Amino acid sequence: MSDTELAYIAQDEGILKVSRRDLPYVVSQQKSGATTVAATLIIAAKAGIRVFVTGGIGGVHREGENTLDISADLAELAQTNVAVVCAGAKAVLDIGRTLECLETLGVPVIGLKTEDFPAFYARKSGFKTDYRIDTHEALATLIETKWEIGLQGGVVVANPVPAEAAMEEHEIRVAIENALEEAKRHHISGKALTPFLLEYIKQQTGGKSLATNIALVCHNAQEGAKLSVALARKYQ
Repeated sequence: MSDTELAYIAQDEGILKVSRRDLPYVVSQQKSGATTVAATLIIAAKAGIRVFVTGGIGGVHREGENTLDISADLAELAQTNVAVVCAGAKAVLDIGRTLECLETLGVPVIGLKTEDFPAFYARKSGFKTDYRIDTHEALATLIETKWEIGLQGGVVVANPVPAEAAMEEHEIRVAIENALEEAKRHHISGKALTPFLLEYIKQQTGGKSLATNIALVCHNAQEGAKLSVALARKYQ
């Protein structure tokens, strides 16, 4: 499962969803929490971890130009020196505006063996990555170079879900649109929105979205491990 789906389950069990703003409260009160990408970036950097894997990063929500609902993940990526391997941004987001925001913040979006930016459940979103890199060694060199020349911030490594596990673009698009309409009807927004949408999409697709989610996280873990090894060799 993605970090957000885990956070959704955690909320049902009284565990907080934790982003940057929540860390002081959760730590000071000795509470348990499920971390977002933003909070995981902070913790990873403090632990000396240079690469971590997630399902999809947060970003600009649809109609974000009106609601200003923009994930703290983007701001954190701009200032924290950790590479994040993901299957793109969560499909319920406005992917185009998310990529524009990352460009403004100076965060490179690198396609691992692809020039197409993935859409979480699907291999293509209709948008391109900034650059395509085909080997873990070359990607490690790019990441190392960014930090060595003094450019603070992370790198988004876009790794599409394996073809055999990907969902049909039309099917997932319809499920997302239905989920968004349902969220509007129930006035669900803010932190609760993405977890609600992912759970609703799982129900709409008969669990297929969850199977795809698991497959993409496993694939990200495999590629992230290879990148970690390549990057570690740079610092030997």
